[in-house]
Parts: sequence; structure tokens; C-alpha cells
Amino acid sequence: MFTKRSHRHSSVESSLSRCRMKMGLLLTGVGDKVMRLWSLDSYKCEEEYYIPDTASLVDFDFDESKIVGLLGSRVGIWTRNGKRSIFPSREGTFSKGLCVRYIDPDAVIGCEDGTARVFDMYSRTCSRIIKMHAGPVTCLALSDDELILSGSSLGSVSISDLASDQRVARLRSTDSAGIRTLCFNPCSHLVFAGTTVGYTYCWDLRTMKSLWETRISSNVLYSLSYLRSDNSTLAVGGIDGVLRVLNQNTGEVLSRCLIDDERPISSTRNMHAFIEKKKGIRLPEDAEVDRIPRTCRPPITCLSVGMKKVVTAHNSKYIRMWKFNM
Repeated sequence: MFTKRSHRHSSVESSLSRCRMKMGLLLTGVGDKVMRLWSLDSYKCEEEYYIPDTASLVDFDFDESKIVGLLGSRVGIWTRNGKRSIFPSREGTFSKGLCVRYIDPDAVIGCEDGTARVFDMYSRTCSRIIKMHAGPVTCLALSDDELILSGSSLGSVSISDLASDQRVARLRSTDSAGIRTLCFNPCSHLVFAGTTVGYTYCWDLRTMKSLWETRISSNVLYSLSYLRSDNSTLAVGGIDGVLRVLNQNTGEVLSRCLIDDERPISSTRNMHAFIEKKKGIRLPEDAEVDRIPRTCRPPITCLSVGMKKVVTAHNSKYIRMWKFNM
């Protein structure tokens, strides 16, 4: 399944910890004052979007026409032609935002006060405030049929209807650890979540019941994702730096992957990035991750899944693209 190839390219002078992949494009940012849109075919930076000096980027999402960025308690919109607008005009008009997801025309902000605030991107106004949790909303997922799924630091996943503001369901993890990341597969109606203590959970939204749970790490899981329209595999990454591929239906760990930190197979440079090609390593089942040097496994702070590839961010100036045989 795993080809022994990975591309690593340095894109910025400071760190970045977020990445989103759509339509053959990769958007990177957080930790830097610039968001960059990359071509996954050429490794070239297509566009740069600058963050105001007075603001800090927390999270972002994008589609073919615009980028939506969360700037603390404000929202920024960058159009693909370079125009930028930020609203509300003052900081502090709503509780601090921790995460954002966007499906036109709505941007949903998960907030520290347990609410999800829905902003209309055309009127630039907050159209709804939905109480999701008693504690902070740590992660979000949106469905095409207007469901908001949110994870909480208190260990639950809440699901609400965007149209009616009504709660549809509440799902709980058995260990009560904080939910750090989640995603929803509309094709299979499965909800996946990763926790602060290394558990991965799966619930079936049709029955509102747990399908499986498995502890894949002793440390926090920061990000999980799958290829849209795929019902077979789930990619998971976290603080231990191991990229894991799970079976969506059973939770079985199919592979654990690292990058060989030895000399690269090849290296090139263009005007936008320094690109290294390195070997990928598939770990044996009995491998003890804690004995592997940290240089070989920098924490995976975010990941995105594309066709036969996974892109990971590591809170450093490097982005890694892992190529797979499917």
C-alpha cells in the first residue's frame, strides 16, 4: 500500500501548523503572517494572502472563490483576486473562536464559550448562535445537508441542524477525554473523532451508536481525515509524528508510516520552495514508537487527504506529501 516516497518542501521562514487540500490545491498557514495556496502538481505557490499585523490567524477554510480565516474574534475573507475584508470591525464582539469551517454561504465558528456562531459571508453578519457544549468547541465538521458536528474539550460530539438550530444528537466517548479532531463521511454516515489521549472513535449517525473505538497512541491526536467519496480508509496524525491509516469500518490500523531521516533521494529548488524526496518507512506491528528518534517523527499538527496522497503540516517550515499505492 505504501510507496517508499515522500516529498518535503520548505515553504516559509517561520512555522505553519494548518493545511487544507481541495481541487488539487493546498492552502497552508497559521504560525506565519501569510497563507499560501500551492499547486500539488508543480509544488509552486499560486497565491499569497497576508494576515494583518494586528491579527493572529487561528484556523481557515476555503473553496474555489474565497478563503475564510478565523482571526481570534473576527473573520477574514480573502477572494482569489486578492481582495480582503475583515469583520466585525472591532475585536471582542463575540467569544474567542477556536476553529472554523465553511460551506457557502455560511462560515461556522466554534467558540470558547461552547457556541457555534454562523456568519453569512455575503451580508457579513452573524445569522445564528447555537449552543453546542458546556465547554469550548475544539473542532468542527459540516455536512452538505446542513448538519453542524462539533467536538468539545469535555469529551462529547454534538450534532445540530443548521437550518432549525435544533440539536439532533449528542455522542460521547467512553474515556471522557477531550475531542481534538473530527470528521464526517456523508457516504457512510460515519462520524470519526480523535481525542487528547490517543483514542479514535467511530459512530454511525443513522443509529447514533458507537461502531468501534481503538487507542492508536498514548498521546494527543491532532488531525484525521479521509478522501471524499472513499469509505475504506482514514488517515490519522498526532503528537507522536506517526501517520496511521485505519480501516473506516473496523478501526483496524492498516499501516503506520514515518519518513526516513537519512540523506534525501533527491532535492530540487524552484522560486517558491526547496523540495526533497525521501523514503517512506512502514513500521512493523511490534515497533515501539517511543524508541524512534523524534527527528524522524515531528508532530503532525494537521493533515489533508487527496487521491493517493496525504499532506501533513508539522508546526515547522516544512510540508510533507506522502504518496501511496491504493
